[in-house]
Formats: sequence, structure tokens, C-alpha cells
Amino acid sequence: MTDWLLANPKAGDGERNADFWQAHLAEVGLTDLRLCDLDGQGWVDLLAPGDRVLAAGGDGSVNAAARICRDTGATLAVLPSGTANDFFRNLGIENRPEAICQAVAANRSLAVDVAEYDGGIFLNVAHVGLGTMPARDANSDDETKQRFGQLSYGLSLVRRVFSRRGFRATVYTDQGTLSGRWLTIAIANGTYFGGGSEVPNAGITTGELAVVGVRTASIPSLAMAFVLTRLLGRPPRDNDTVVEVQSPWCRISARRPKTVTVDGDVAGSTPFNATCQPGKLRVVVGEVSSSSRSPDANAQNAR
Repeated sequence: MTDWLLANPKAGDGERNADFWQAHLAEVGLTDLRLCDLDGQGWVDLLAPGDRVLAAGGDGSVNAAARICRDTGATLAVLPSGTANDFFRNLGIENRPEAICQAVAANRSLAVDVAEYDGGIFLNVAHVGLGTMPARDANSDDETKQRFGQLSYGLSLVRRVFSRRGFRATVYTDQGTLSGRWLTIAIANGTYFGGGSEVPNAGITTGELAVVGVRTASIPSLAMAFVLTRLLGRPPRDNDTVVEVQSPWCRISARRPKTVTVDGDVAGSTPFNATCQPGKLRVVVGEVSSSSRSPDANAQNAR
């Protein structure tokens, strides 16, 4: 087994770089590391099933590493170094360098789901509508992202939500068709997005996507739907402002092309098709993720 350290020097505030992780990994006995990056892909041809890619970066870098691991049979280990680190939050590892490196040394892994779309994969959430704004604003203003970190996502949403501008779209799933005017639509593979916000009933081992749509409504109605969703852990069934569906696939078609973001990066525009691919990625974990549907299923997949 070979350990490949893939570090993005531009991730986060730049402090958790390759030197940072090499020093902490050495403390748990992991010193035989091969350095690599995303600019040169020659090392990918040398990967073998059972090798590990230690991805030190944000969700964008982790997404790129996950694609490589899925295609080669290597195992992904996440060394969170970015602004949001949302995929890492699913893995049951405390976000301390010592705990992270101990988990890598223990090498407990789990087969988790990935979501495929035209041209790539996503691990966390794809957004259409309002949910794309934080990523688009942060990407266009690196100074804001560096200065405010995770708050940059929330600041952008606060600026935009009061406009309540929606878009007309149709959502297709195996549960049926939903049409109308939407404020935002999220398709979740993982539980977290935007620096720790949670998507109800989403998880990396459920074998399904969680599709959540928020319809245009008054500010009080939106606020009530938000509060009830947070309290209940799911959208309220008697409130039609928020719609939730579980499905192995989803298609979004809008009257006019709408920007789509996946894992915090712009990925194109509608129409957008996504499909859950169960257990296609093996990743190093700590405790078995609480976001999964069945602890017994996790026990069978973990090794």
C-alpha cells in the first residue's frame, strides 16, 4: 500500500499545507509518503487498488481526489484544509490534526455513495437557485472568502434571500414530478453543505439522493419553514413551502437555464441529471457515520 499526499496550497487560509500534514502524520508513524498534485496527473497511472490518496484541501480538492479514487480503486483519506470541509463532517472524525492522523493510521474504511452527473461527481450537495449564490459570490470574491471563512456562505444567503426571486422548474424523481416556482433546489448525497448546514434525511450510505426544494413564499413563511425543519429534523409535512423527496435519481429542468453548483463549485446549468451510485468510494472514517440509514449496513461495509 502506498500513501499519496495530495495537498492544495490555496485551500483555506493556507496553514494546513503539505508540510503541516507531513509533520502531523509523522507523529503517528506515517513517514513514507509520495507527494502529488492535481496539476500533473502522471502519478494517477501509478495508483493501485489499496493505495490511499490523502487529500489535504477543501471540498473541491476532495471531490477531485474522490473521482481519482473511484476510478482507480484507491481509498480516500480526507485531511480537511479548506473553508467548509463539508464532506469530512460525514466521517465521524474530530477535526483536530491529531485525531485525523490517528484515524488515517488506524485505516478503518467504509464504502460510501457518490452522486454522478454529466461530467463529474459530487459528494455533498448540488444546488440550483438561491443555494448557488454563496459559492458563486465566494468564488468571485476570494478576499471575502479568506476574511470571513464559513461566514461568507451565510452572508451571501442573507443578502439574497430577502429578494425572494424564484425560477420556474420541474423536478423529476422516481416518486413523481414536482413543478412550480422555486427559491432553491438541493440534491444531496451527503448530509452537510455551506460549512455545516444539514440536509434532512441525507447521508453518504443511504443509497439515495435527498431532494429538497424551497418554494417562493413570504419571509414569515420561509422563516417558519426553516425553524420547523431545524426543530423536527425534516421539513414539516403540513407546510408546502419545503418539499422533500428521497430518490436514487433526479432531473431538474428549468424554463430558462439556471446555474448549477456542486460541492461549492459552478458545474454548468440546467437541465441537470444526477444519479446516486451506492458504495462506489472507499474512504477512511472514524466512528461509523450517524447519517447512514442502517448501522447494520454500515457494519457490513466497514473494514
